[in-house]
Amino acid sequence: MANRLTTATSPYLLQHADNPVDWWEWGDDAFAEAKRRNVPVLLSIGYAACHWCHVMAHESFENEQTAVFMNAHFVNIKVDREERPDLDAIYMSATQAMTGHGGWPMTCVLDHEGLPFFAGTYFPPQPRQGQPAFGQVLAFLADAWVNRRDDVRGAAEALRDHLNQSVAAAAPVTPYELDAARDLLVREFDGRAKGFGGAPKFPPSMVLEFLRLRGAHGDALAAQMLEQTCEAMARGGMFDQLGGGFARYSVDADWVVPHFEKMLYDNAQLLSVYARLGTPLGDRVARQTADFMLRELGTAQGALASSLDADSEGVEGKFYAWTPAELVDVLGADEAAWAATTFGVTDAGTFEHGSSVLQLRADVDADRLDRVRRTLAEAREQRVRPARDDKVVAGWNGLAISGLVAAAHALTEPRYLEAARRIADFLLATHLVDGRLRRVSRDGRVGAPAAVLDDLGCLAAGLLDLAAATDSAEYLDTARGLLDDALARFRADDGGFFDTAADAESLITRPRDSADNASPSGLSATVNALITMTALTGDASYEDAATQALATAHEVLTRAPRFAGWSLVAAQRLADGPEQVAVVGEPGADRDELVRTALRRFGGPIAVGAPGRSALPVLAERGAPAAASAYVCRGRVCDLPVTDATQLGER
Repeated sequence: MANRLTTATSPYLLQHADNPVDWWEWGDDAFAEAKRRNVPVLLSIGYAACHWCHVMAHESFENEQTAVFMNAHFVNIKVDREERPDLDAIYMSATQAMTGHGGWPMTCVLDHEGLPFFAGTYFPPQPRQGQPAFGQVLAFLADAWVNRRDDVRGAAEALRDHLNQSVAAAAPVTPYELDAARDLLVREFDGRAKGFGGAPKFPPSMVLEFLRLRGAHGDALAAQMLEQTCEAMARGGMFDQLGGGFARYSVDADWVVPHFEKMLYDNAQLLSVYARLGTPLGDRVARQTADFMLRELGTAQGALASSLDADSEGVEGKFYAWTPAELVDVLGADEAAWAATTFGVTDAGTFEHGSSVLQLRADVDADRLDRVRRTLAEAREQRVRPARDDKVVAGWNGLAISGLVAAAHALTEPRYLEAARRIADFLLATHLVDGRLRRVSRDGRVGAPAAVLDDLGCLAAGLLDLAAATDSAEYLDTARGLLDDALARFRADDGGFFDTAADAESLITRPRDSADNASPSGLSATVNALITMTALTGDASYEDAATQALATAHEVLTRAPRFAGWSLVAAQRLADGPEQVAVVGEPGADRDELVRTALRRFGGPIAVGAPGRSALPVLAERGAPAAASAYVCRGRVCDLPVTDATQLGER
C-alpha cells in the first residue's frame, strides 16, 4: 500500500512510502487520529544512511503480519531525525533515560499528549540474545494501553519530569577552565592509536580545532595530538583512499574499518581541520575531501546533499572493500601486488569475507600511487553505488561553506570559493521564507520544518566566513539577520539558547543542549558566529551575547571537554580578543601567501580585500597599503601591519 509518506521531502520517509505500515508524518492530525481511535502512538525515528534502520525496515516494517498488528493497535508516525532534530533530541533523551543508551532506529510509544511511556532502539523480528522480538514488544504495549493504563500514565509522567529538569547554573569560562579542559583531553588521548576513546572511535573534529588554537599559542603537546590524530584518520580505512572523503566513524580503535556511511557534516568539518593543518598530508586530504563533497554530494541546484548510504546491494561496505583477486582483475598481477602492499589488502582481509578496507599507512611513489588510484576508482565506478540522501540541510551546508572557504584559502583554489558562493546563494534564495530560515529542501523545493538553532548558527558562521573572503555586504547582512533572529526568538532567560524558537510548534518540552555531538550544538555554533560578527564589524554587543551564552555551557565544558570542542574554541577565541585578521592587497601571489599563513596561524575568519574599497568594517578602516599587508588585532589592540608571511606566522 502507498501511504501518507509519498509526498514527503525526506528521502528517509520516502524509503518507507510503500511499507504495509500505515505511516503518518508527525503532526496534529496523527495525534487526533490516535485520540479518536483511543490507541497509542508508535513513533519511529531514523535517517536515510542508517544501516540498522534499513535492517529493521526489511525485517519488520515490510512484514505484512507485523504491519497488520501495528495498524490495528497504534497510529504509526515516521520521523527523519535529520529533518526534525528537535523531536529526535526530546525522544532520544527519553530513550536514554529509560534504557541507559540510545541510537537509531529509535522506537518510542507515546500517549495522546506526546509523552513517551516506552522507548527502545532496534528490535529483532525474533527473540535474540536476550532481546525480545518486535512483535512481542508490540503485543505487550498494546495490552498495557488497554489493561494497565495507570502504569502507562505513571511512566509518562515520570518521563515528563525528567525531560523538564532544570539546566545547570551558568558560570564564567576562565583561562583556568581552558587549561583544565586541555589537561583532561591529554589524559583521555589514545597515545597508541591516536584520537580519543576506544571503539567505536569518532572523528573529534571540533576538539581538533581547539587543539590547533592551543598549538598556535605554543602548546606543543596540543599540536602533537592534533597532527597525530589527523594523520591516523587520514591513513586509516575511515578515509576513502580512492575517492576522498571520510566515513562516519571507525568501528575499531585503530581507524581500520569504518562504518561506511559518509555524512556531509563530518566531511565539512574535517575539511576545515585539514585545510588549516599546514602539512603536505593536510593539503592532500583537504583537496580530496573538497573534491569528494562537490563531486558526490553536489545537487543540481548548487547545494550539497546530506549523506551517502553505508550499504550497496544491501551489504554494508560492498562498494568500498577489495580482495587481492579483485586487485589482480583490475591491475594485473605485478601492479596488484604493489597495490596490496600499499593499501594493506591481505588474503585474510581486514573487513568481511576476506575483503579489506584500503589504508595508506606510509608515503609511496606519488606518480605510481595516482595512477593506481585512478585505475581502481574507475573500476569501482562499475559497482553499484550506495544510495544518496539528497535533501539539503541548511546548517550542514553552512558548515560546508566554512570548509570550502578554508580550502580555497589554504590551497589557493578559486573553484572552492565559487562552490561556497553557489551554496550560499541557493540557501538564501530557497531556505529563507518570509524572513525565516527553513531547515531542509529537496530538488529545489523547501520543506516545512523550521530551522533549529544550529541551522542559524552554522549558516551564519558560513556566511560570515564567505563575507570575509569575498568582501560581501550581502552575506554579512544576512548573517546578521540570522543572529538577530537567534537572539530574539531562541534566547533563554539565563543568556543561553533553546534549540527551538519561542514561537515554534508546541512540544512536550523545549529542547536545550549545550553538548556537541557529530556536529556543533546550536549553542556552540551560534556563540562562535556571534564572536565572528564582532570580529568583522567591531560590534561588541554580539561579543557580550556570546560571553553570556557560553557561560551556560560551563558544566559540559569542564566535565566532558570531548563533547564541548566548539564551546572550547569559542572560549579560546574570547580569551584571545577576539582576534581580527585582515589581509589587504591586490589579488596575486603575495596576498595569497599572507591569507594562507593567516588561516593556519589564526584559524579565521580571514577578511580579504583590495586596497581602498570594502564593504566590511574590518577591511574599510585599513586604508590602501602599497603592498599586500596583513593586519592583526587582539583585544582591541592592533599590531603593526606586516607584508612578510614568515613574520605573520610568528605573531
